[in-house]
Amino acid sequence: MTDRLFRGMTCLIAAGLLAGTASAQPTNPVPALVTRDGRHALMVDGAPWLMLGAQVNNSSNYPAMLPQVWPTIRAMHANTVEVPIAWEQVERKEGQFDFSFLDQLLAEARQNNVRLVILWFATWKNTSPNYAPSWVKLDNKRFPRMTNAKGETHYALSPHSHATLEADKRAFVKLMEHLKAADPQNTVIMVQPENEAGTYGSVRDFSPVAQKAFDGPVPQALLTRFGKRPGNWKTVFGADADEYFHAWSVAHYIDEIAAAGKAVKPIPMYVNAALAAAFGRQLANSYASGGPVHHVIDVYKAAAPSIDLVAPDIYARDHGPYLEYLRLYGRPDNALMVPETGNAAEFARYFYPVVGKGGIGFAPFGMDDTGYYNFPLGARTLDAATLDLFARNYRMFAPMMRHWARLAFAGKTWGVAEPTDPKAEHRQVMELGKYRATATFGQYQFGVDKPTGNPQPTGGLAIAEIGPDEYLVAGFDTRVTFALADTKSGRSMLYDRIEEGHYDAQGDWVFDRVLNGDQTDYGLNFTGRPQVLHVKLGSYKGNPVIPVGNPN
Repeated sequence: MTDRLFRGMTCLIAAGLLAGTASAQPTNPVPALVTRDGRHALMVDGAPWLMLGAQVNNSSNYPAMLPQVWPTIRAMHANTVEVPIAWEQVERKEGQFDFSFLDQLLAEARQNNVRLVILWFATWKNTSPNYAPSWVKLDNKRFPRMTNAKGETHYALSPHSHATLEADKRAFVKLMEHLKAADPQNTVIMVQPENEAGTYGSVRDFSPVAQKAFDGPVPQALLTRFGKRPGNWKTVFGADADEYFHAWSVAHYIDEIAAAGKAVKPIPMYVNAALAAAFGRQLANSYASGGPVHHVIDVYKAAAPSIDLVAPDIYARDHGPYLEYLRLYGRPDNALMVPETGNAAEFARYFYPVVGKGGIGFAPFGMDDTGYYNFPLGARTLDAATLDLFARNYRMFAPMMRHWARLAFAGKTWGVAEPTDPKAEHRQVMELGKYRATATFGQYQFGVDKPTGNPQPTGGLAIAEIGPDEYLVAGFDTRVTFALADTKSGRSMLYDRIEEGHYDAQGDWVFDRVLNGDQTDYGLNFTGRPQVLHVKLGSYKGNPVIPVGNPN
């Protein structure tokens, strides 16, 4: 199947999914998250979009900072920028709203040819109310904070306060009303209501109003989700009751805000998670209890139907936990997206398993020139060499990002990152159906030596099926070989044709050369040089040819 034909077919599928009850498509449709057969696509301008993202630092949300944002964004070749807008910023005095920063941000984003994701910092930002205006965070009689199990006042605002919810909701609706009027172009493609919700140090709110709700019946939506019989929280959920109650309370609060905003402009909305441990179970007061950590995703799905997806903020440097978080959050009912990850060198390679697993977006945090570095979560300094490890991925994928997003929506993509676990032996395997691809790291180009890993873990590779026996392959610092998955078929695989090329601005494949001989006899080598290949495979009955000089 040719790229042009495949693109046409998938566009028809996407158009059908978006049609709904309307008989005609709007000329500039609002972005949407669509799901089909457990796969997901972020639709922007009516077609799948791969978010090559970057998140700026928390305090880069003021006009004077924007000149220190765009040079980094341009250097990265990002197509989407995540930028905070704080409640304290737009409603410093109650009832008086100022959206001048949003107007300037929209104008400058359009000048820089990028899309935006707005991050609403309000009741929760990293679990705290620091970004709420003074008239909220200093008036704890009107806007109460939580109470811990000892009866002490906790730092976080209570999700059981109707006054807080209504004030936050009113400000968010005003934001969305302004966005609807100021952004008919849909420069903003997603919104995150609240940020890393939940609480540290207390599993839930123990205030009288919260305790009354805890002693009351579990909502029917949650009973249905878990297949439980009616009862109070303790009788229904036992040891998990406190955390599930808190997760429901926080998620339901956020859902009310998101639903009110979507009533103004139905743009995709997501919540992000400050993560619990990938393996095992911690004490709930040692992570952001009540936030969308992986073991309460189903609670969020029941409590917050207006939230399109829950997403992990991944700062785990090690390969094993990182891949586990991708597995936990990439679900048939939840689109995979990494809205925050570290900006140190070793994080750049994780772009490949994200896009290989059908992820709709990837965004390192702290990508600007304002001089803040969140080490040890990210880089000590964002120097040119580190920045380029992210930029080279985006430079290569930017021309083909629409094409890749369509292939991912069709469930035809795979990806790996260089492992750090010694048991992995610097090797990763991708099962492609008829074929098996093996990626290795730290080998010479003939591949006769054992893989020892790159000097630092920078290797990553992504594969997409573009037709029968034909694959798009791209990556860096990785060596890959293909083989038939059925080792007992009596047949041997061969490389029918390998084209090196690139995608043009229209998303069409441009042929550069055919690879053969030394470039293919021993496997395919991806170095620090950007390289995109179309690999056509075949097979014959008989034993494989062993190239001269290859002892294997």
